[in-house]
Amino acid sequence: MSLNAVPAILIVDDDHEIRTLLSRYLDEQGFRVSTAGDLRSCHDMLNRRPPDLLVLDVMLPDGSGLDLCRDLRSIRPRVPVILLTALKEDIDRILGLEIGADDYLGKPFNPRELAARIRAVLRRVNDDRTPEPEQRSYSFAGKILDPQLRRLMGEDGKAILLTGAEFDLLRAFLERSGRLLSRDHLLDLTQGRDRDPADRSIDVLMSRLRRKLGETAEAPIFRTIRNGGYQLVVPVAIVTSDP
Repeated sequence: MSLNAVPAILIVDDDHEIRTLLSRYLDEQGFRVSTAGDLRSCHDMLNRRPPDLLVLDVMLPDGSGLDLCRDLRSIRPRVPVILLTALKEDIDRILGLEIGADDYLGKPFNPRELAARIRAVLRRVNDDRTPEPEQRSYSFAGKILDPQLRRLMGEDGKAILLTGAEFDLLRAFLERSGRLLSRDHLLDLTQGRDRDPADRSIDVLMSRLRRKLGETAEAPIFRTIRNGGYQLVVPVAIVTSDP
């Protein structure tokens, strides 16, 4: 998405009133909005023209939004997803984060909050694509993270696929090498919002990130500090180059 383009948002929800309300409100907020009421319509729209962001309900008449979210990570990994879940369905929120959702919002919700979440996710994506006077990559534990290309390369030279939320979390650690980062601080850095006491999103993301990085007990990459947060414990080297 160009920085000057109008962001295209696709809302997928089987509730006609919710689709109408959100479409009208987000349009007034400066977004270009399209809607779908089921998975089939959503797939058709994704194939025609992928949006800049997908707002996806978990419960749909022809399947689960969680399944679509999982599929998107392999077929369209650059499309960020905000899940809409029933307020009490904590398991849906956890599963959504585990399979790659960038954020979630429990129903019922205020459309203003959804607009704020959309802007926060899009801002992170656009910030990472903004050219910098000096480009830098981070080398750690045999791996190289390139913030400009949003790419993580392993020791074998192959890309390690990360979701947007996982990438932002890893980058936060690399930019603050050796510092102990609390869950509240990490949530603010990666998602731009305060932490609910019951929010387990950072712990879920950390578990996924450790697994993808191949961390073992014999070769730790992070240290968990009880009641403190997390700390990156491997050396980090910064490699700079002209853009």
